[in-house]
Amino acid sequence: MKFVKRPVIIEAIQFIGKNYLECKNFCPTLDIIQGTGDVIVPTLEGNMKVNITDWIIKGVKGEFYPCKHDIFADTYDPVME
Repeated sequence: MKFVKRPVIIEAIQFIGKNYLECKNFCPTLDIIQGTGDVIVPTLEGNMKVNITDWIIKGVKGEFYPCKHDIFADTYDPVME
């Protein structure tokens, strides 16, 4: 069988390094690992590293997860409000 993904509007923010506090306001569970400086977000699958240019997506059930910029650009289009 084949399936098509339902159109769902999501919220997301791109991590560009200097906008950590803005990302933290969007995703309160975002954290910096002491010693390494890695930025991580707890996900349903465990902690995931967020790299510069990654997007942090808020899922349909309020969960957060990172997404690589190229995959985000291939998957999502902006919503004009």
